[in-house]
Amino acid sequence: MDSLDLRSHRFRAEREADWSKLESFLDLFERGRGAQLSDDDVVAMPVLYRATLSSLTTARAVSLDQDLIAYLESLCTRAYFCVYGPRTTLWERVVAFFARDWAVATRTIWVETVVAAIIGLLGVVVAFVLVSAGSEWFFDFIPAALAGGRDPDATTAALQHSLAGTHDAQGLTVFTSFLFTHNSEIAMLAFALGFACCLPTAFLLFTNGLTLGALYAVFVRHGLGVEFGGWVLIHGVTELFAVTLAGAAGFHVGWALAFPGNNTRLEAVKSAGRVAANVMAGVVVMLLVAGLLEGFGRQLITSTALRYAVAMATGAGWLFFFYYRTGERFEHTPNI
Repeated sequence: MDSLDLRSHRFRAEREADWSKLESFLDLFERGRGAQLSDDDVVAMPVLYRATLSSLTTARAVSLDQDLIAYLESLCTRAYFCVYGPRTTLWERVVAFFARDWAVATRTIWVETVVAAIIGLLGVVVAFVLVSAGSEWFFDFIPAALAGGRDPDATTAALQHSLAGTHDAQGLTVFTSFLFTHNSEIAMLAFALGFACCLPTAFLLFTNGLTLGALYAVFVRHGLGVEFGGWVLIHGVTELFAVTLAGAAGFHVGWALAFPGNNTRLEAVKSAGRVAANVMAGVVVMLLVAGLLEGFGRQLITSTALRYAVAMATGAGWLFFFYYRTGERFEHTPNI
């Protein structure tokens, strides 16, 4: 037996009992029979995992045989997911997200949500007042290409026609895909820019409001304010709420970065990031719903009254879903 084999044999003999014990625990967990382990066994698992990890480090350092190293790598990988991995299945986590986590995280940032909504509404009011006073302001807020003919130079008939629906199914599919991508980009930017001490997020929310306010002023001038409201709100209640929540999530992280309080800046951002991540996952769901409403509902539902009915129903639904329980705050339980 050469020196390498001898070293490997001694190394294994000194530690193999712990490896075998850890492996037996893992076999039970992986077969769904973890309940058979005693409390002492459960407490011992992290200790055995760290000891095995130390053995792997030593084996690599002294260049022991590759079969032993491969065995220890496999054992450590299995133990890591057992000790530190999630305690629930993917389906259970999805159910928990929709049943509790999303709504609780959203309620946790209700102050930021109110601030984001006020900033967006302020943009709407500013643009509406300015464009109502002078139509030349319109193109300062909305490029001609984006307006798509819905500008102060359009006739009442043209504006009214632009509010009508369509029954082109193929066109609806493409339109829905485009809108979902566009709205997602706005929401993600509103969230991502929050890291820069909240100011870019506030600017984005404000300019997004300017666009809506400028368009609204044009339609009101032609006596189509009510019709325009139905055209926008059938999807806008969900879409604007999603963008507002994305901005609020950005504010939450940016505020934690700028003012960490008694925590370290890293701890504050990590805690805020967990809340914001749940909110943003929900924002993606809301944007998908908004895309469907905009690409299909708004195009197929041509009655203004029905458009308002859908808008009120979706608004009430989101408010009920998020805020009907007010006492809970988001808590993150580490998987250890």
